[in-house]
Amino acid sequence: MRKIYTFFALSAASIAFSQSTTLEKVEPAFWWKGMKNPELQILVYGKGIANNQISLSDGVQIKNIQKVDNPNYIFITVNTNEIKVRKFTINIEQDKKNVGSYTYELKARNSGAADRESYTSKDVMYLIMPDRFANGNEKNDSVPELTEKADRSLPNGRHGGDLQGIINNLDYIQNLGATAVWLTPVNEDNEKVYSYHGYAQTDLYKIDARYGTNEDYKKLSQELNKRNMKLVMDYVTNHWGISHWMMKDLPTQDWIHWFKEGEEGFKRSNYKTSTQFDPNASDIDKKYALDGWFDKTMPDLNQKNPLVLKYLTQNAIWWIEYAELGGFRVDTYPYNDKEAMAKWAKAITDEYPKFNIVGESWLYTAGQISAWQKNSKTGEAAGYNSNLPSVMDFMLFGDMPKAFKEEEGWNTGMIKLYDSFTSDFLYPDINNVMVFFENHDTERWNEIFNADSNVYKMGLTLISTVRGIPQIYYGSEVGMRGNKEKGGDADIRRDFPGGWKSDKQNAFNPAAQTSEQKEFYQFTQKLLNWRKGKGVIHTGKTKNFVPKDGVFTYFRYNDKESVMVVINNNKKDQTLDLQYFEESLKGFSKGKEVISGKEVSLQNTLTIPAKTPLIIELEK
Repeated sequence: MRKIYTFFALSAASIAFSQSTTLEKVEPAFWWKGMKNPELQILVYGKGIANNQISLSDGVQIKNIQKVDNPNYIFITVNTNEIKVRKFTINIEQDKKNVGSYTYELKARNSGAADRESYTSKDVMYLIMPDRFANGNEKNDSVPELTEKADRSLPNGRHGGDLQGIINNLDYIQNLGATAVWLTPVNEDNEKVYSYHGYAQTDLYKIDARYGTNEDYKKLSQELNKRNMKLVMDYVTNHWGISHWMMKDLPTQDWIHWFKEGEEGFKRSNYKTSTQFDPNASDIDKKYALDGWFDKTMPDLNQKNPLVLKYLTQNAIWWIEYAELGGFRVDTYPYNDKEAMAKWAKAITDEYPKFNIVGESWLYTAGQISAWQKNSKTGEAAGYNSNLPSVMDFMLFGDMPKAFKEEEGWNTGMIKLYDSFTSDFLYPDINNVMVFFENHDTERWNEIFNADSNVYKMGLTLISTVRGIPQIYYGSEVGMRGNKEKGGDADIRRDFPGGWKSDKQNAFNPAAQTSEQKEFYQFTQKLLNWRKGKGVIHTGKTKNFVPKDGVFTYFRYNDKESVMVVINNNKKDQTLDLQYFEESLKGFSKGKEVISGKEVSLQNTLTIPAKTPLIIELEK
């Protein structure tokens, strides 16, 4: 016997509304049997749908149906463990007449899906802005149903890069030495302008057609997996695009945050997320930080609403399962409601215990950043556990340019690096932090240092040999620049040379690279490929020595091996008295320098050329 739920009309207007019910959307469109959490909430959307009778076929029982303010929505909850059939029908009936139906499928999970490997400190993450990387399919540069069309002459316009372009260049990424690929969002972003960055998503279950299809996205992930590489999705929980289909017909008024003042309830965030853990913060400052919108085109989601949180949680799990993902990077993490996000992260990692999630924790002190990592003592002191496995080391990011630019002094220059690492004790899992010197939102490293390959080599050496997960940004490995201050975001997101058929030069082909590009590329390739097999770098201990005369020396070691890293930022050659490092060099008489391959004597002194890094594998 079918269980029937009837929603009574809210008003005369809604009775008339229900007369022409159409079933427009079902999300998620399908699910899987055998999930650890068997509860599934299905959003069903259609005109006046809540004023009708809802039933499921094949004896499938409805655990709960929830109606909301808007009669165009219903939320159906079922227990997938209790469902014996692979497919069942959702029926919408009015006066015993069927006015809409949808065949729902519960798919079989891939073998070992719950134990899917994710990125760790063994990996190097390569960040790509897909619209600016490579155009593999010119036919999808513009599509009729999406507003903004391709125009490569516009710095902030759509340029045509796509998923096929990335697939076509996986050999390049793999040969470079990267093992994980993080794409800025590729879900549909149907805003009128400036849609290429993808952070104003308009459909969370659909890849933007200008990048390809859901199947193309899954193919990219599978092609990476064949190479023992991983696809990392850039997930956005804080906001959607103003043109999202749900924004045009909100399920509930509290689906997003509203303000009395401002245009249509809009109030820009004050961006002061440090208020999240400030015990003395004013309520209004906390509200503007968390509830304020990132921009007029980005409505701020209310994760405190259980339906919003469930939607975001299920959508995240859907993409992990469907696309066989290797991890998440979560945008603007501290801008979300932190208690709700702790539930979100726990639900995902309960389902996938090895799954890694790194939050964009754009704060500048280790105390504030570490509070966002799972089981953090600083978070615990504030009565909070985020359940978030990984955070981004913005403190090191902020200190690196200063370290390499400043004159050496008591608290300036390379001492900045040392001081940054002295806060490592605050992190419960220091190997699971992301280290980087640039990304798609920051000034290009090669711009800051005027494309000085020596400074690039020192910076890359640092993030590739310290604790954590190194992340590099597409194009820097061939010397790409971009001036954010003068050219805005578009200038730090330039097209990769060779990604378009009309490009005069192809930097994807090492044989076609300029001499300048080769110097950046060959160093990067050598270093990253060496790092792949070095457990001592992935999980070894660290011994830091206070920098002297612009030289920072540290050791990475375990029971089997030891690596000495020396970074000389001085404009002159420097000679080290090796007796100073005796506690780490005891028992070692020589070593092999990784980049040059030359043998290095470790008897008395060691001379390091100006503006040069050395990575020495110690030998007895």
